[in-house]
Amino acid sequence: MLFFVFLCLTVQRQHLLNRNRCDTVAVTTLDTLRRKKEDQIFKIIDKVLKQVFGEEATLFIYKYLEQHYSLRQSEFSERIDVFAKGLEECLSSGAFAVESKILEDLSAIYGSFSEARFERKPERYDFASQMKIAMRRA
Repeated sequence: MLFFVFLCLTVQRQHLLNRNRCDTVAVTTLDTLRRKKEDQIFKIIDKVLKQVFGEEATLFIYKYLEQHYSLRQSEFSERIDVFAKGLEECLSSGAFAVESKILEDLSAIYGSFSEARFERKPERYDFASQMKIAMRRA
């Protein structure tokens, strides 16, 4: 009887360990996919900024965002609302064209938006909101 109880406890323990390993693998996979998506979004932002402003001005924008908003390049996608606010403060009315190009390029890669173009609309349709929607769909 004691052997049977020991066997049952061992099997149950092993089952829990295996289940925990599967959960860990799933979480690791999700983290990897999330990081890949964040990297891709940063690459799009970086490419657009460099196309529009060149290397030096892009580095200036990154430095501005880090100094004024404590926003590192690796955090752009997870703190897109802060990125948008900083970009608009740094570039003023020029931010709209950059934001539009970022959304356009994101749409070209992920097909996140239909034929609709980015337009200035009420608060809930701002750049940060549209980026969050696009990132969820990506």
